[in-house]
Amino acid sequence: MRIIENTRVLVTGGAGFIGSNIIDALLQQNNEVICLDNFSTGKRENISHHLSNPKFTLIEGDIRELDQCRKATDAVEIILHQAALGSVPRSINDPLTSNEVNVSGFLNILMAAKEAGVRRVVYAASSSTYGDSEELPKVEERIGKPLSPYAVTKYVNELYADVFSKVYGMELIGLRYFNVFGPRQDPNGAYAAVIPLFVKALMNKQSPRINGDGSYSRDFTYVANVVQANQLAALTNLPEAINTVYNVACGSRISLNELVIVTRDLLSDYDEEIKEVVPEYGSVRAGDVPHSLASIEKAEKLLGYKPTHQFADGLKDAISWYWNNLK
Repeated sequence: MRIIENTRVLVTGGAGFIGSNIIDALLQQNNEVICLDNFSTGKRENISHHLSNPKFTLIEGDIRELDQCRKATDAVEIILHQAALGSVPRSINDPLTSNEVNVSGFLNILMAAKEAGVRRVVYAASSSTYGDSEELPKVEERIGKPLSPYAVTKYVNELYADVFSKVYGMELIGLRYFNVFGPRQDPNGAYAAVIPLFVKALMNKQSPRINGDGSYSRDFTYVANVVQANQLAALTNLPEAINTVYNVACGSRISLNELVIVTRDLLSDYDEEIKEVVPEYGSVRAGDVPHSLASIEKAEKLLGYKPTHQFADGLKDAISWYWNNLK
């Protein structure tokens, strides 16, 4: 696999779950890394082990401020843009802030990158862009209508990227993440993702709550696969591979009912009593997509992407991390 080496890289949202995992890899590969984060959802402990590294620079700033984006992009060759306000429910409760961060903030990064002559911007897109499309697997060129304000914001990112590539000649690649999970994903708060929520509940021998009847399914993607995809997208030289979007996933899916069973089985290796915990069921959440399953053929063909972790292996590693860090 091609990796980024000896390069000055900006990671926006670098104190977040995905961003901090990317930074870990970049610093191990002898890069100079700038992290831009306002710590609204990112955590200082995710990057604290890098603060003494002379090749790491933390800029506490907000992508909604153009001047801070300009400061962060100075002399940068590659931007890996992870900063965003995630969560469909959050966007439904507060669409204004989601739009300010995800759309206006993204536009600021594009403007700063254009002015600084950044060689390439790789940005976090989202599987939510597929919206009400019932086609499985999801193929990049065919999407539906968005089902939430969050999905709208991530689709607008793709539209802006397409326009900036054509009008300004920039190199931009979007990565549509499918339900990313792994170490450092926060299990706390109103908008926590489903895997850390289930793990936390089961570790506490409490019933995990499933929205709906548990038949909804997801293409869960371990964070190491996302780190790989960002690097491949940043480095590809194929003309047809640039200025487009890719699914980043495993190309398989599991239902929420199955997720509870597998998670419970893995955790019971640490504490047998967890085996007896059963889930509880609630109403379906507004904006939730029933099923997600990605075709990863495009990323395999044009980027050389190949998941290093299938779901079961990734979940085992993630649960080991949670057991050692939440107890």
